[in-house]
This record gives sequence, C-alpha cells and structure tokens, in this order.
Amino acid sequence: MNKHILTLLLGASITVPAQQVYTLEQLKDSALRHNMAIREAKYNIASAQQTRQEAFTKYFPEISGTGATFNAHRSTAKMTVNPSEALPASLSQSLAQALPAEAIAALQSPISVHMMKNGTIAGISAIWPVFTGGQIKSGNKLAQIGEDAALLQLKLSENEVSKQTEEYFWQWVSLESKMRTVDTVAHLLRDVEKDVTTAIKAGMALQNDLLQVQLRENETESQRIRLQNGISILRLLLMQYCGLKNEQFSLPDPSTLTAIPEAESLEPLVPETSLRQTAEYQLLVKGTDAAKWEKKMAIGQQMPTVAVGAGYNYHNLLENNRTFGMAFATVSVPISGWWGGSHAIKRKTLALRNAEEQLKDKSELLMINMQNNRNSVTEAQQQLTIAQRSIVQAEENLRLHHNQYKAGTATMSNLLEAQALYQQALDSRTDAFARLQTQRLIYRQSIGR
Repeated sequence: MNKHILTLLLGASITVPAQQVYTLEQLKDSALRHNMAIREAKYNIASAQQTRQEAFTKYFPEISGTGATFNAHRSTAKMTVNPSEALPASLSQSLAQALPAEAIAALQSPISVHMMKNGTIAGISAIWPVFTGGQIKSGNKLAQIGEDAALLQLKLSENEVSKQTEEYFWQWVSLESKMRTVDTVAHLLRDVEKDVTTAIKAGMALQNDLLQVQLRENETESQRIRLQNGISILRLLLMQYCGLKNEQFSLPDPSTLTAIPEAESLEPLVPETSLRQTAEYQLLVKGTDAAKWEKKMAIGQQMPTVAVGAGYNYHNLLENNRTFGMAFATVSVPISGWWGGSHAIKRKTLALRNAEEQLKDKSELLMINMQNNRNSVTEAQQQLTIAQRSIVQAEENLRLHHNQYKAGTATMSNLLEAQALYQQALDSRTDAFARLQTQRLIYRQSIGR
C-alpha cells in the first residue's frame, strides 16, 4: 500500500518524503559533472589553452615603452671654455682694436659650462624576431602538445570516474542483494525454529538443536548489521563522489538489475588497432612528440638570433626638446654558451630516446592488458554461470536435509550446514554478477571504447 495513502488512513499529519532513485547512468552523469578529478582536469585544460595562446604571441613584435626623469644636486656634465684660445690671432687683434678693454679682459677669462642637472627621457620601440633558431615554433608546438595532453588526461579521468562510480554502484547492489539473502535465510531459520520447538515439546528433538538454530539466527542478525553499515558508507561515498545533495537517495530494486545477462559475444580483438584508440597510448605518443620538440628547442637556443626594430624617442637633456626616430637590427651569437649548450642537446637526445623506448614498452603492456581484460570478462561470465548452477544445487541440498531432519535421518548440524551452503551460493552469485559488470566496463575502456 502506498505510504501516503496509509498515512491518510491512519489519520497522521506527517507525510514520508519519497526517496530519489538514481540509476547507474544518472550517477555517472552526476559524477562526470561534479567530481573533483574532472574539475581539476578541466582546469588543467584551461591553463594549457592559455599557455598555447601565450606562446602564439611570440610571433608578433614585442612593443615596449620606457621613460625616465632625473634631478641631480649638481650638473652631471661640466666643462671649461677659454674664448681667447678658440679665436684666431688675426681676429683677436681686430677685436682688441674694436672692443673696450673690459670686454677684451672677459674674452681672455675661462668660462665654466654646466649641463644636464635635470632632464626627461622617453621612448617607444618595437622589436620583431626574424630568426630565433626555431625556438618560437618549437615553443608553440610544445604548447599545443600540452593542450592535447590535457584533453587526453581529461579522458582518462572520465574513464576512472566512470569505473569508480560503477564499482560503488555494483557494490551497493551486491550488499542490497545480500541483505535480501539474509532476509531469506532468516525466514528459513524462523521456520526451522518453529519446527524444532514443536519437536522438542513432542520429545522428538533435543534442546541443543534449538540452541544451534538460535546461534545461527544471531549470526544472521550480525551479518545484517554489517551489511547495513556497508550500505550506509557506500551511500556517503556516492554522495561525495557524484556530488549528490539528497542524503535519502536509493538505487533501483536489485532484483531488476541482477537478472542473468546473456553471455556477451566479444568481437575478435585486434590489439594493434585498438591500441591507437586508447587515451593511454595517445598520451604516450604526445610524450614522444614533446621530447622531439624539446630537443629542437635546445638546438635553437644555441643558434644566433636576429631581430629588427624601430623606435621613437624624446629627451631634453641639452635644455631643449629633442625627438627622433630610428631603425635598428640586432644579432646575438652564443659563443661561450655552446660549451654548456652541447650538453643540454645531448641530455634532450637521451630523453627522446627514453620516450621512444617507453612508448614501445608500454604499448606492449597495454596490448597484454587488453587480452587480460578480455579473458577476465569471459572468466566472470563463466563464474556467474557456475554460481547460478550452484544455487540450484544448494537449494535442492537444503530441501533434502530439511526433509531428512524432519524424518529423523539428519542432524541439526547437517541442516544448518546445508543452509550455510545455500547462503554462500546466493552470495557467490551476487559477487560474480557485480564482478562481471565491472569487468565489462574495464575491458571496454582498455580497448578505447
């Protein structure tokens, strides 16, 4: 009966809020939008994009402006001028006849000249790199590789988040299924307890049989408590991992999720083809590409650089305003830098060789992992089939021991052992089913699907 209808019939004024039920796909979608690992990967992508855009600006001229003003406590330039020494002898004789004696005396006295006690300097210039040994191109290639690698890291993070969410989901389903198994076993034990109690009253059973049943009931109740605690923890883990706010959410009915799936027909595996589709392999390739461009960058740093530029300047150092434009070219040749630079090139060469060997070695491991994951799917399917068959056998074994106990041909220990085997078979089937679902996802991810 619906909870709300039951509440109205009982005349209660409090309604019970319905729990939000989340499917596996809903949980994955929420995790991919809210999980911290995904957000961190997206921040790294945004940062890599800014780095790429910053590297692109190196193709354009570098424009800079400078300005300075000063006021010294004394002139920064001083000189003494003697006019009589600067005048020719013939001119001095003519001036001596034409000028008064005081003026002649002044011309013969040294004159002190002070300059640049204060002033202002300003300018703007643009420098365009003409040749940098390929450093700008290498820097842009490395920045692009960094962005591509960040996108691949996001894909790996999405795979990991999807896998972890699915593991949590099936762990919860497994615990819920085991809780139902405990309920089934508890119901069986209650029936056995009634039968034993009746038999004891009739003098056909011993008190020890009842004690064994009660001990098993206590053990079942202990299992129930552990399962409830496990479900509670998984609820918290899913809330944190998927960014959920509703603490009262639940999952679909386990009985609708744990139906025996058809054996998956796996298409033939071609490791070399599947390898190129995986983010792990593509990331290894990016690492090798980065090592190549880093080596080119190291070579470029040891080559001459050529730049051309133009500027416009102003100063008033000579007590009047002066403006002028100019064009210039610069050449920088690292001479002594080749000593250390040659070792840097060798170091980058070794790094490139190591990256190439890592690509080959880890590619082989990735292909082996594909085959291993494929085998794991097949094994999990077979284990589930065996577990399902074991349930049928354990159920029949329990029925026979129950009838034999009633007939007096089996002991209570035999009956309880059959009950334990039945519970173990049910739990094994639950674990096998959850493992199959997880292994399928792991295999799909390992082949880049």
